[in-house]
Amino acid sequence: MPVIVCISALLLDHLLGEPRNWHPLVGFGNLAVRVERCLNRQPGRSGKSVLAGAFGLLVVCGPFFALALLAEVWLTGWWLLIIQALVLWFALSLRGLAEHGRAVAEPLARGDLDEARRKVGFIVSRDATALDEQGVAAAASESMLENGADAVFASLFWFLLAGLPGVILHRLVNTLDAMWGYRNARFLYFGRCAARLDDAMNWIPARLTALTYALVGRTRLALRCWREQARSWDSPNAGPVMASGAGALAVTLGGPAPYASGVKQRPVLGNGPAPQAATVDNAIRLVQRGVVLWLVVLVVAAVFYSLSGGQ
Repeated sequence: MPVIVCISALLLDHLLGEPRNWHPLVGFGNLAVRVERCLNRQPGRSGKSVLAGAFGLLVVCGPFFALALLAEVWLTGWWLLIIQALVLWFALSLRGLAEHGRAVAEPLARGDLDEARRKVGFIVSRDATALDEQGVAAAASESMLENGADAVFASLFWFLLAGLPGVILHRLVNTLDAMWGYRNARFLYFGRCAARLDDAMNWIPARLTALTYALVGRTRLALRCWREQARSWDSPNAGPVMASGAGALAVTLGGPAPYASGVKQRPVLGNGPAPQAATVDNAIRLVQRGVVLWLVVLVVAAVFYSLSGGQ
């Protein structure tokens, strides 16, 4: 049953966290680097680069997707449940998300700005050395909200919708988007297929995540921020998630953010005071409450399905 798999994977994540060594995504990332170096020989030529990127996407994702399909066909009973739980555990990162967030919040709360900057530099691409206390808190809080969508709720959604093939394809495509989805000279065309597929696969999960944040946070404010602010964000999926999350927390996020290339002017999201160390902890708890809500809905749905005789 899907609900048993989800609970088992979340328990593994809670008890063990992310594998410290030999994580499958590390090996996949190394493979993706090699394939990109081999195929992306002419990054400035749009047509050829797009085709090369599409072929690279098939090369690195196709075999794993095919194995997942075969596993769903060949495996039955407890063996299938065990494999599904292990794969979903590898795809999830709820405990890891919380650990990264608290690693920023704790030094920030005790006034150790240098350590907080160093830790936030591990989870965001901004120029952490240029961030003040509010900037560090905002960066970490935004990371909790956005990665809650990508690394938690989207993984649960795709497993529930399409089993092993769904969760594996989503996690691999999301990883490729993080590696190939840059809008620079090398990846603008080569990474386009991976970025577009990632957008498509995250469209529904992002909106379910935004709704989840609203339901477990400041509901009216979150829904209003989602409705009024999401379209101003440059990402069609991050916009609803970030706007609803900021509203659910009743804080102000977004605004200017320093990067190595300069300061990026971003729209303001949410409504309330500026973020602080406690905001990071609140964002973590928001994601955790959202997971509890999903599990409650899954259990209730499973009970009704069972009582109805599976018809």
